[in-house]
Amino acid sequence: MAIKERNARPRILVAGCGALGGEIARRLSASAEVFGLKRSTNTIPQGVQPIAADLLQPQHLKERVPANLDAIVYCLTPSQYDDEGYANAYVHGLQNLLGSLSGSTPKRLVFISSTSVYHQDDDSWVTEDSPAHPLRATGQRILEGEQIARDSGIPALIVRFSGIYGPSRQRFLTEVQEGRMNPSTPAPYSNRIHEADAADAVAYLLAQALAGQTIDETYIVSDCEPVRLDEVVSWVRTQTPCANPVEGARTGGRAGSKRCSNQRLLASGFQFRYPDFRAGYGDMITRNRASD
Repeated sequence: MAIKERNARPRILVAGCGALGGEIARRLSASAEVFGLKRSTNTIPQGVQPIAADLLQPQHLKERVPANLDAIVYCLTPSQYDDEGYANAYVHGLQNLLGSLSGSTPKRLVFISSTSVYHQDDDSWVTEDSPAHPLRATGQRILEGEQIARDSGIPALIVRFSGIYGPSRQRFLTEVQEGRMNPSTPAPYSNRIHEADAADAVAYLLAQALAGQTIDETYIVSDCEPVRLDEVVSWVRTQTPCANPVEGARTGGRAGSKRCSNQRLLASGFQFRYPDFRAGYGDMITRNRASD
């Protein structure tokens, strides 16, 4: 869906323009003036204006963040997977960026979050309205970042992704093929989103917001089929050569057992390219086979 502005192309900053942020920026650049902020700008997509800056260096941001932005997409990945890394990515970086803004107030702040904020571990369905009381410090930091976005004075859009996979995120598929994944039966429920659908969903929802359409504040972005992990592994083994499970193979997931509902996203009119794991991993297997 194109972003419609009567006077000019909207100015959008994607803060954290890495693998996923870069794909979001690339999609937005078709109908907006997009700036991609990253410490190293070598991989910023063509058509996106690069900004080399460190979100933990407030002076860098004050000097380099463009004025009069219409929207910000905050899409950070921690540089280290501990409390400090998550605090820097989801809390301090966002605070520094908000403190650097000048000119008119943006119309929308998109905060990329995670379904790890949900603590449920009983196979239950979770929606955007379900309680979120993460037990791990990392999830707590993400939830803290959500609240900073909501309290920023800029209308916030919180996007909670389930496990992202795709051509640039092959780890799970590789683990199954190499016999390093051997979940128990029945395994916990797992939830996932193909990286193409993840980027599409952000661009779609932001386009609606900037076009003046009413959207909700929070969306779960996950595909249409939560599924037990052992079922996914069994299916992959029927589609591509896989080694027998090795000693010490991983036996379960890391995110408890819950089923993430995407009904709010579907009700918005969004259409998935990869509505379930078969479509997504099937496409990856086919592409990998063709490149061998």
